[in-house]
Amino acid sequence: MKKNKANEAFKILIKEINALVVGLNEEGVQALRAGDHKKALETIKEAGRVSDFLSKVKDIQKEWAKLFSKKRGVARKAGIRKIKTKSIIRLPGDLYTSEKEFRKPILESLVELGGRAKKSDVLKKIELKMKNIFKKFDCKPLPSIPHSHRWQISAQSCRNKLLQEGFIKNDSPRGIWEISEKGRKWLEDK
Repeated sequence: MKKNKANEAFKILIKEINALVVGLNEEGVQALRAGDHKKALETIKEAGRVSDFLSKVKDIQKEWAKLFSKKRGVARKAGIRKIKTKSIIRLPGDLYTSEKEFRKPILESLVELGGRAKKSDVLKKIELKMKNIFKKFDCKPLPSIPHSHRWQISAQSCRNKLLQEGFIKNDSPRGIWEISEKGRKWLEDK
């Protein structure tokens, strides 16, 4: 289990409750300024109840974090790996375009787009370049990622390998793909 999703949910919940407390405090201050002491007192009491609830949520979050870390520690000591809940059926390689085939089109697309571009623009360019070589399942979604076509996932996976190999810059802003000098040199040699 790489990511503690419950802890992420706790963070969101705590953030929302904090926002509610801040809103109630502001509402109480406005009521005091307006001279509505009854409303101010009610708002302060409500803010107090929400603050108490927030403390309980934080305590539960801490308890969960301890439990989660213990579970992971026990699993590691016992040599237990993550249990797969779904069986994954891999398609034969001849039914979809391999990641390697995206290397040159990705780098060419980046050069044609001025050396750097948004991921979506690069993917559009790649699709135009490769649409005639796509295989049977390239334009179908993966069961695990139904909003993307298989070829898009393969292209992004190839981009990650190019990034690791230094053909694409790793200090570009999020969502921007940028060719490196090493990538340009590789492309010239092909």
